[in-house]
Amino acid sequence: MTQDMPPPAPPQETAAPVLCIGSVLWDIIGRCPAEMRSGSDMPGRITRLPGGVAMNIAMTLAHFGLVPILLSSVGRDPEGDELIAACRQLGCRTEHLYRSDHLPTDRYMAVEGGNGLIAAIADAHSLEAAGEKILRPLMDGTLGSPTVPYTGAIALDGNLTLSLLGDIAVHPAFTHADLRVAPASPGKAERLRPFLAATRGTLYVNLEEAGILCQDRFSDSAAAALALIGHGAARVLVTDGGSSASEACAPSHRAEGESPVITQTPPPVTVARVTGAGDTFMAAHIAAEARGDTRHNALAAALEAAATYVSGDPPL
Repeated sequence: MTQDMPPPAPPQETAAPVLCIGSVLWDIIGRCPAEMRSGSDMPGRITRLPGGVAMNIAMTLAHFGLVPILLSSVGRDPEGDELIAACRQLGCRTEHLYRSDHLPTDRYMAVEGGNGLIAAIADAHSLEAAGEKILRPLMDGTLGSPTVPYTGAIALDGNLTLSLLGDIAVHPAFTHADLRVAPASPGKAERLRPFLAATRGTLYVNLEEAGILCQDRFSDSAAAALALIGHGAARVLVTDGGSSASEACAPSHRAEGESPVITQTPPPVTVARVTGAGDTFMAAHIAAEARGDTRHNALAAALEAAATYVSGDPPL
């Protein structure tokens, strides 16, 4: 079941927990090494693995020796029990998950060919229905509260509703957190607008998602990153597949004399899988900065981890 990932690394002695808020579900992925198109019927492999944006990020953080704590909704059904056991095996803490007697465990299904993602469906209705209940540990004093906010890193995914993401962007319980935000998919990129309006957090988007947020089209990641800063973002990382990746910061979020944008090219690899690559990039970047890497080194480490993942190997 977990053949795509080796056992997690022992937690670093000084590692602070990273809260991973969002989708935790079963990934059902069909992969074929040949190129595919709509209507293709091809031989391949079908796997079922713990997945979801928050879970993918958490798994990678665990493999870098960090301590991920999951905040999500998982059903009180056999699939949910099995999923939680798998999460723990992968080094993720699950004691703060919201478990509903009435909401089933979410699922994601994708088909990938040698030419990339062909189609995918995310059934994350339980996460959306649970809403703010998944955030209770950050409100009731367990992990934080509006008067004593959580001060560590939070990886947040765009599978939450726009209303809930809007609340998080301005809520007192999150004012001291190091927010790292991903849209989950281009179709949910619009949900990140509250973080532009509030100039909060670090946003991780691809070129298409940057275009949706800016209502524009960009030819490269550097132009997209600077445009997002111009639209109010505090800090962004924009990826463009195998072409480039750029990180940009607003003046208030970078040291005097620092470049507003840095751009690097990913290592060339043969693509074996794509689902989860962006999550791996984000987690590797968080891990690199947690160990004190510079902007340039953190971006390079994230690109290396994502390229290794896309090639079919574990991201370490």
